[in-house]
Amino acid sequence: MSVSQRRAIHYRPMTAADVANAHALSVALKWPHRLEDWAMLQRLGQGFVAEDNGRLIGSSFACHQGDFTTIGLVIVSDDYQGQGIGRRLMDLALETVGPRTAVLNATLAGAPLYTKMGFKDFGQIEQRQGQANIAQTTPLKAGAQCRALSLGDAPRLIELANAGSGLDRAAILDDLLPDAEYGVGIESAGQLQAFALLRPFGRGLCLGPVIAQDAEQAKHLIETLLNKVPYAFVRIDIPVASGLSLWLEAAGLKQVDTVAQMSMGAIPTATRGVQQFALVSQAIG
Repeated sequence: MSVSQRRAIHYRPMTAADVANAHALSVALKWPHRLEDWAMLQRLGQGFVAEDNGRLIGSSFACHQGDFTTIGLVIVSDDYQGQGIGRRLMDLALETVGPRTAVLNATLAGAPLYTKMGFKDFGQIEQRQGQANIAQTTPLKAGAQCRALSLGDAPRLIELANAGSGLDRAAILDDLLPDAEYGVGIESAGQLQAFALLRPFGRGLCLGPVIAQDAEQAKHLIETLLNKVPYAFVRIDIPVASGLSLWLEAAGLKQVDTVAQMSMGAIPTATRGVQQFALVSQAIG
């Protein structure tokens, strides 16, 4: 591409009118995101696009969540690779971070750029998916029960999600809860201790977030949701440190990718005796 063509590249904030063209970028890369998935992130985050003579050729997002900002969907069209466009889109997203700490989940292709920019690894995320074949066998502790969630549970769910992820999930959950196919929680002594959501995403359904006190609670929640959709294609993104990998593999949810968790400083830390066993999405954390 000539110098004059490179100078025609224009960077600006993303608007709702850009969602369809931005979605087409991910389709070209064979990423599974639906138009609705892009629209959700555009509502919740600050997006940026790169254009060449009116053609949308790149994107990036910053989603502010308390003390952290998650960076995601950094895409550059194949025929514009190697021109610094991805770096500029990342810079635009990082300029919005302010006093927060930037974190992201890096693909194999993106990790070298992020390392040069000062990001450091702090963990790994496995993408697992398929049609599960699972029986509900993980018992709960005496006095605990699993029940369906309602919109009235939202304040407690936000508390749990914030504690488990180390991020401020209020805006995220306000957007996710009305569209969830199913939501279940574990209750003891009249208070929710753990929860999980199953919602439309990509080629089928996404199971996440999953917030629980321990792996047994997480397994029970996952089993309960998977048994509601026995023939569905389900995706779940789990921290490798969750300890669920072999169990999910045996259940038919195969590992198809691994990405690196990276931060420019502090690391989101779980509190209050719960942790995040499955992400909302790789772009949001």
